[in-house]
Amino acid sequence: MFSYHELTSPERALWDAFPEGRRVDLRTGVPEGLGVDEGGQWGPGRTVRAAVIVALLLGANAAQPGAVACLRLAGARITGHLNLAGTQIEHALWIEECWFEEAVDLLGASTRTVAMTGCRVPGVEADSACIEGNLDLRRSVVESLAASPFNEVSTALSLSDARVSGGMLLNGTRISAPGGLAVAAGGLVTEGGVYCNRGFLARGEVRLVGAQLSRGLYMRGSRLEDPGPRGVALDLNNAVVSRLDFSDGFTANGTVKLRRTQISDRVGFEGGVLNGPPDGDGPALVCRFMQAVDVDLTLAQPPSGAVDLRGAQVSFLYDSEQSWPDVVELEGFVYGSVKRVEAGARRDSVDGRVAWIRRSPGYSPQPYEQLATWYRTIGHDDDARRVLLAKQRHRRRALSWPARAWGHLLDATVGYGYRPWLAGIWLLALTALGSLVFGAHDPTPVKPGEGAPFQPIVYTLDLLIPIGGVGQRTAWYWTDGGAQWLAYVLIASGWVLTTAVVAGVTRTLQKS
Repeated sequence: MFSYHELTSPERALWDAFPEGRRVDLRTGVPEGLGVDEGGQWGPGRTVRAAVIVALLLGANAAQPGAVACLRLAGARITGHLNLAGTQIEHALWIEECWFEEAVDLLGASTRTVAMTGCRVPGVEADSACIEGNLDLRRSVVESLAASPFNEVSTALSLSDARVSGGMLLNGTRISAPGGLAVAAGGLVTEGGVYCNRGFLARGEVRLVGAQLSRGLYMRGSRLEDPGPRGVALDLNNAVVSRLDFSDGFTANGTVKLRRTQISDRVGFEGGVLNGPPDGDGPALVCRFMQAVDVDLTLAQPPSGAVDLRGAQVSFLYDSEQSWPDVVELEGFVYGSVKRVEAGARRDSVDGRVAWIRRSPGYSPQPYEQLATWYRTIGHDDDARRVLLAKQRHRRRALSWPARAWGHLLDATVGYGYRPWLAGIWLLALTALGSLVFGAHDPTPVKPGEGAPFQPIVYTLDLLIPIGGVGQRTAWYWTDGGAQWLAYVLIASGWVLTTAVVAGVTRTLQKS
């Protein structure tokens, strides 16, 4: 416990102001030129010991009747360790433009609003803390804590398993732990929004695995850099979030991970940039098994790494030409609607959507079936058939050569059953060919003087139609070798066309 005469002049001012919640501003009357970054050079007139702040917050100077005690301090150099670990704090803490000599320790503390705005702090440790109010670090610079047996990598802002009943305000905050964890907040629970807008910069990984963010995460215009050996800029795996906003120039120089993340509303990347890991070895965006309502992926430029949407489920997907890298993983991706969003853009072309699916490595039928289902849902049955035809052509590449040959035949004759009119074109062409060739030659009757006269067109159709017959095929034969070989070819073609039509129509009926 401090005696009053042991306090310095700035500390006495703070001691006297605390019971009434008055602010002590040590910037008053001080010449300009030394900002917060040079706070280590501030002299005794702007210096307050951290132990004095701890004593006040723990009740060293009781509140005055009719007043609300609160610690409000601006423009101070705070020396020593501000250690509030495990404490029960009944007063709000408002610190503005102060320079901290050592880290702030709120490990396991239960406290009211904690605000450290425009400050420079060498790390904040708040694992398992319970904050009844806001955590406000706007415009502050938070630097990394040294690695320890509890933290294997350097960490700047640690909030693992913490609970914040209000919001987290990080607009304009710069958090620096290059190659380490800028934010370690696995299991964080917030009832208000997490705001990282307007100049927020994180050097190091932002890890929010399993976090529950009831009012969403907003990172408009923020930058994530120096992700460390994992190459992950933002890790939201298994988190439960109402809304994610990565728009207006949001830039991630590392992987953004949303694996098994549940978003009850919207994910927006409008105008964002996903650069992927700096070494180029890794995906730019991982959304495996993610669940969301709206996903807007209208980026400012194509991602430099792969986009993984395997197993994700969304109701509405909005994209543009800038949305997709060379590799897109789509197996198991389910969506209710997909829409191209661009100025003057017409309705999505089937070829464009098929090319989108072809960006996925290897062959998987599900993305084609999903796209065809969507086209059927909106009433574009012809487009659905074109997608399914593209699926068969893609599948053909993985077959053995006999199966590929049969596939090429099905494709050329009936379009795998999705273009049955092709068979009619082939029949007309072969009928015309046979009629011309047979009409220019004289056949020999099998039984002279019997049967109907020779008709080239009827004879050709009798060869092409393998079932039944009109008697022309059995009544005439050819002594000319070329005409006889053409007859054999037409008979074989008739069987092939009939088989292809039956196979194609059967496949179509099975899909309908």
